[in-house]
Amino acid sequence: MTNAFAARSASTAASAAASERGPAAPLLLYVDHHVDDFLRHRLELAASLKRLGFDVHVAVPNEPRMDEIARSGFPVHPYYLRRLSANALDEARSISSLVTLYRRLRPSFVQHVGVKPALYGGVAARLSDVPAVMTCFTGLGYLFNAEPLSARLLRVLATKGLRFSFNHPNHRVILQNENDRRVLLSSGIVTEEQTVVIRGSGVDLSRFAYQPEHADPPVALMAARLLWDKGVGEFVEAARGLRRRNLNVRFVLAGEPDAGHPTAIPKATLQDWHASRDIEWLGWYDDMPNLLARSHIVCLPSYYGEGIPRILLEASACGRAIVTADSPGCRDIVRSGQNGLLVAARDHESLAAAVARLVENPALRARMGRQGREIAAAEHSLTQVIAAYTSVCASLVSSSRTAHRTTVTQMLN
Repeated sequence: MTNAFAARSASTAASAAASERGPAAPLLLYVDHHVDDFLRHRLELAASLKRLGFDVHVAVPNEPRMDEIARSGFPVHPYYLRRLSANALDEARSISSLVTLYRRLRPSFVQHVGVKPALYGGVAARLSDVPAVMTCFTGLGYLFNAEPLSARLLRVLATKGLRFSFNHPNHRVILQNENDRRVLLSSGIVTEEQTVVIRGSGVDLSRFAYQPEHADPPVALMAARLLWDKGVGEFVEAARGLRRRNLNVRFVLAGEPDAGHPTAIPKATLQDWHASRDIEWLGWYDDMPNLLARSHIVCLPSYYGEGIPRILLEASACGRAIVTADSPGCRDIVRSGQNGLLVAARDHESLAAAVARLVENPALRARMGRQGREIAAAEHSLTQVIAAYTSVCASLVSSSRTAHRTTVTQMLN
């Protein structure tokens, strides 16, 4: 389906759905697990759906920056969620708060983002007779990849819960890579017909514009949530190894640990690394286009269970060579030798060798950066991703209207 056709199809279906409801537009409710994630990853998509005629509302946990969502023009509804809790009372309260919200708003369509909203929101949607549901996984993360016994037990429970939550007659599950799709299919959580692969959240090519490298000493940047599973330890070990070789390269780490996450890196450890000059830790950094412009290589040695890492899309759009782990999600962005290099996961020596190769070969970096920009423009633009999402959203609403008409006809006959 071409982008133009997808956009026209979405617009036509949205208009038809709005027409059937009468003067009121179909109410689309986003249910996200984190305010910051919505603002960074889904605000543009929500705005596009609003322009197509949906009445877009947003449900998020009661966190700072909720007012920014409201100022962007979307009614905001807090619901109860503790992302990193495994307490049964917390989980029951999450379901109850969503059931209450769904029964009050009576949305035409809900979109869940993240494992907990998918699980609890799916239960709430079935209990509240929501006509259409979309679930978006931005990677399967710690729960589906961790090996500790506690994580494996939670995975068994989550699998059973998701099977129930996803057993909705009008439900689509959006995944960002084929590996995640295979995992959910093999576990019986989804059916073939339910799944759609949309490769990432898209990148704004005008904001993340191609920029030639600065002439400063080369900078290898890692920007991520600071979890061990993201490969931060390997990044630091690679920095130490290249410093012992006296290679002229700075290793810069941007981000904060996810407090309470099982693999969060202690702040004291980050501060020690910074103080010993193993790496330069910036903490949280908002202006990613500027940070990427001042970098030469972008690293993400993650084995976390990524979807399509946004930082790699942004790096490609800005024309930066990438070094990333040969793991699901990461390998979906990098064509090794073209726009970056793939290295073995959990292998700091492989990572160091790849960074050294790019530091010592500016022409190779430049060629990879240009190729990365071309790939981002051809395959990962925000415009393309929005067209794909809006097409799925509109088809779900249209299907729910068709199902409703069929049911009414059967009752009358």
